[in-house]
Amino acid sequence: MPESPDTKGSRGSLPLTGANVRAAVVVEAAPVGRRPGRPVGGVTGAMQRARLLDVALVLFARHGILDTSLAAIARAAGVTPAMVHYYFRTRDQLLDVLIDERFVPLRAMLGGAFEDNPDDPVSAITELARRLVNVAREHPWFPTLWVREVISEGGILQQRMHERFGDEHQRKSLKCIRRWQEEGRLNADLEPSLVFLSLLGLTLLPLATSKMWRNESHRASLTPDDIARHAIALLVRGIRA
Repeated sequence: MPESPDTKGSRGSLPLTGANVRAAVVVEAAPVGRRPGRPVGGVTGAMQRARLLDVALVLFARHGILDTSLAAIARAAGVTPAMVHYYFRTRDQLLDVLIDERFVPLRAMLGGAFEDNPDDPVSAITELARRLVNVAREHPWFPTLWVREVISEGGILQQRMHERFGDEHQRKSLKCIRRWQEEGRLNADLEPSLVFLSLLGLTLLPLATSKMWRNESHRASLTPDDIARHAIALLVRGIRA
């Protein structure tokens, strides 16, 4: 699993401020539907295929992969089931395409924070937190899908990602954390295997559950930037003043 917060995030992402930031707290974006049929004029095959992937991601995040059929994706996209099958013969093939075209780039966006800060664990963990929140801002389906299908037991996406990439990246990250502890750069009481899980819980979980709390008066003004700041403060300085 990749690792590793600067208000601009990484790789050209936009600042976490203003209207763009507030919109990012809305985790699900309902796909725009239309009456079933063939693409209307001006819609190319590549555009139609990309739109079906976008709809699939939203539905997978909302209902789970196992509970989302190709027929449901067709209904949400406003096309015929035959059109979905034209691009993706099975749901498994669709999932493989999503991994190749959507999750591999996201994995690259999240990776590199530890490698970029080999002797500075605070900067490394801070950068990873910012990257997580920036990815969630740019891809509103990401937090819910990650919680449902990657860090939950039995998640289909987690299984497929592990089959594809293994755990070499995670093992390297754990080794780096242990080295920092041995060098006195990182709190020796931290459990290395829980650092990433803690970071995910502090960043993605609030975003994934935002529909449950965003109308509460004491949380309504929270932005992804606030979530990143809170996660960093809690991980780096704990609860001490």
